[in-house]
Amino acid sequence: MGAAPPQRRSKKLIALNRKARHEYEILETIESGIVLTGTEVKALREGRCNLEDSYALFQGEELWLLNLHIGPYSHAAPSANHPPRRPRKLLLHKRQALRLRSKVQERGLTLVPLSLYFSGPYVKVELALVRGKKLYDRREDIRRRTLERELRRSLKHGVRP
Repeated sequence: MGAAPPQRRSKKLIALNRKARHEYEILETIESGIVLTGTEVKALREGRCNLEDSYALFQGEELWLLNLHIGPYSHAAPSANHPPRRPRKLLLHKRQALRLRSKVQERGLTLVPLSLYFSGPYVKVELALVRGKKLYDRREDIRRRTLERELRRSLKHGVRP
């Protein structure tokens, strides 16, 4: 018997970390599950999430997402709500975790979440293995984007460079 075909789930974006794409050089991306409480999932459905300044870290054998802010759920009693910045466990296969850990131990590499989204009934995190960009790298990216924008604009208006 062959393996079952992969299921197609609809993806609904919750939050995007635009700052990460600007400040880091993305080397590799990986999808991960995340352990959440009920009020956290309901708050995410309301869009109460901020990925800025969050990062993933290995503690023992497990991978944890730190500094992810999920605001309180509006219809829950204050005593029933979750702490907004609690550490959240990420779910990976053991082989994936070992491979990522070996790469993170290289000098200057970090795991940063790029996006948080619903994949069917599940909440998933798109993690990226990143290296910090230097200031001159960022300036070069801005310069390149500006040139591309000007080229598109000139082609749109029929002016050849």
